[in-house]
Amino acid sequence: MIRKIILLLLFHLFVKQGYSQDFYALNTIQKIEISFSQNDWDFQLDKLKLGSDKYLMATWVKVNGVVFDSVGVKYKGNSSYDSTYKKNSLHIELNSFKAQSYQGYTDIKLGNSYADPSMIREVLAYSILKNYMECPESNFAEVIINGKYIGLYSNSENINKKFCGDRFYSSANTFIKCNPSVDPGPTVKSNLKFISADSTAYFNFYDKKSKDGWKDLVALCDTITNHQSSIGSILDIDRAIWMLAFNNILVNLDSYTGAFAQNYYLYKDNTNHFNPIVWDLNMAFAGFPFAGSPNNGMGSLSITNLQQFPLLYHDSHEDWPLIKAIMANARYKKMYIAHAKTIVKEFLTNKDYLGMAVSLQNLIDNSVANDSSKFFDYSIFKSGLNTNVNIGTYSVPGITNFLEARTSYLNSTTEINYATPILTNIKTNPTTPAFNAPVNWSVKIRNAVSNSVFVGYRFDITKKFERIPMYDDGLHGDGLANDSVYGVSILMKSAYLHYYIYAENANSAIFSPERAEHNYYQIAIPTDTIKKGDLVINEFLAINDKSDLNEYGVYSDWIELYNSTNKELNLTGYFLSDNASSFQKYAFEVNTTIAPKGYLMVWADDLKTSKTYLHSGFNLSGSSGQLFFSHSSGAVIDSINYTTQTADVSMGRCPNGTGQFTQIETPTFLGNNNLFCNMAIPPSLVRAHKIAAYPNPASDHISFTNLPFQLNSVDVYNAYGHFVKTVNLDKNNNFIRVDDLCSGMYFYQLKDKMNQVREQGKIAIIR
Repeated sequence: MIRKIILLLLFHLFVKQGYSQDFYALNTIQKIEISFSQNDWDFQLDKLKLGSDKYLMATWVKVNGVVFDSVGVKYKGNSSYDSTYKKNSLHIELNSFKAQSYQGYTDIKLGNSYADPSMIREVLAYSILKNYMECPESNFAEVIINGKYIGLYSNSENINKKFCGDRFYSSANTFIKCNPSVDPGPTVKSNLKFISADSTAYFNFYDKKSKDGWKDLVALCDTITNHQSSIGSILDIDRAIWMLAFNNILVNLDSYTGAFAQNYYLYKDNTNHFNPIVWDLNMAFAGFPFAGSPNNGMGSLSITNLQQFPLLYHDSHEDWPLIKAIMANARYKKMYIAHAKTIVKEFLTNKDYLGMAVSLQNLIDNSVANDSSKFFDYSIFKSGLNTNVNIGTYSVPGITNFLEARTSYLNSTTEINYATPILTNIKTNPTTPAFNAPVNWSVKIRNAVSNSVFVGYRFDITKKFERIPMYDDGLHGDGLANDSVYGVSILMKSAYLHYYIYAENANSAIFSPERAEHNYYQIAIPTDTIKKGDLVINEFLAINDKSDLNEYGVYSDWIELYNSTNKELNLTGYFLSDNASSFQKYAFEVNTTIAPKGYLMVWADDLKTSKTYLHSGFNLSGSSGQLFFSHSSGAVIDSINYTTQTADVSMGRCPNGTGQFTQIETPTFLGNNNLFCNMAIPPSLVRAHKIAAYPNPASDHISFTNLPFQLNSVDVYNAYGHFVKTVNLDKNNNFIRVDDLCSGMYFYQLKDKMNQVREQGKIAIIR
């Protein structure tokens, strides 16, 4: 069973990679060209950086050949910025002055590889980190400004509301950047230490990126500092532990673990847990030697000190309350050692990092050779993996020689050498469970302590894992009592189930899979087979300003599905998503059905699903984006990539259900698209003012006002695009009776005296 689940996960990963957006593809170098009308653009950018920190408008920016006009550009960075540098880090905001994006991304963050002789630290570090927690994608980009090659940059995904929506399935909650807004120092840290109940005391250490959130941050700091036993109720513990383990193993000290406890974000998801997000890895692999000593001094560590950086550094220091809280909890501390051990085994001991590093340097070799603005000579870059380089008052070690010594040290530590539990023969019974029926887990475990084996599970990817104990008592599907086989059962409450196994002994712990909770096993109930073409994304509206109201009276984005078959389709085990890296963003509830030749509407918002309509939990991007309808196996049944959208103009298949997507000026909400396919009104007939149809909904009549032409007739169609009737009018009559129509949605076309269509729209009839 485990082998089948692993193969399923590998297939799912393969499918996701096949759809991944290539702007952050690791084996590519992006090309970004910027054109400023200002010849002194560098001076202007320096002036803004040192003053208002606003964007300078570029005439255009070209991303891999795609041109965007009127784009915001500014310098970014703290220690990596200096007005004398030939190459400063850049923040390009495509939508500063108009709505536009590239592959759904509005922001481009480019790092200048300051203090990194290898020029790959950031990209390599993110490539490792993404195996264990949500973090930005990262690769490389060549930058040309006003026709001159400025140099090679790291290109790392911006952490913004889009990032939060993609990873945490919401984007409107408390969102905090944890970097001091004043110069950091021994006592200036973004360390989550409780200062005061007055939120103003935190203003210099954190940057609120959401509308509200200071009270939430104060509550988090209070819990971490003063109520450590409760941190699991307010913080995603597993992600916090992965962050701390990663920072320690790779000695990433320009982070929470280091002297300034900075360079991370916090986002509070819909489960009311804060999620840490690592940011700014250009000084990973001991490129920043300031850890903050036990007496809070700022002296730099030697390369030997960095190679032998202790696994439990700051474990009892009050100025790193998160580390202190994790290490004070026996279970969390074992989880921390388990995660650290996984990173060491998967990337250090087997030297996987080295193959990745060499591959990245080979990829960028020519770009670096031609980069006359880089901080180090080309010869230093070539030897940057193995050679220590002096930078001011300290030395930056080569990645390889540093990690070789670090690996030897870590593998000699007591913590890494603790004997862990051994898990074998993990089984689920049945392998294909039924909805609301029991699922039983069993696992053979050696070297574990009783009452320390758990299964973590969830029925929804947007929720946190819950842990329940497994037993070796002969009463929980575990065979004989005390035979080292543990078992437990729960009811299958959804179309799919994610799970992992956890076990510990007196000194250590283990997860299966070892990358849990970021990775996990999955089982699913049997589902209907829906083939490509059976069910399609038929229409969507990405900018709904005044087109359609949902049941809560809100103008929300929406997605319409269409069943092209002659049988009812059950959507159990199927998903909607707007992100190729996370197909399971919205799971249809068990036994959600769509009628033969019928439509199903999903509102793309974060409101709760009601008896009337479904709500996806994510919004659609109005600039550009993607949509996917997929199965729990990862198989994509239908998908679309779209570009910049127009308010209240939908995109729909023409012909209905089978054709290519085209603009539909009057969205056919839950209706047949054919009525408005190829019905573009000639420019000469476009009205200067929007014609009004009221009342809407109607019961007995509809009036039309604001007509710039003489209304001659009105054609009425039902929701399926079938003709219902024509009403001929005289010049003194601008209303029609509809008391002969059943309740439902209808579409109308208004024609002038030349019998030309001048207006089209929709109306609801309610009895």
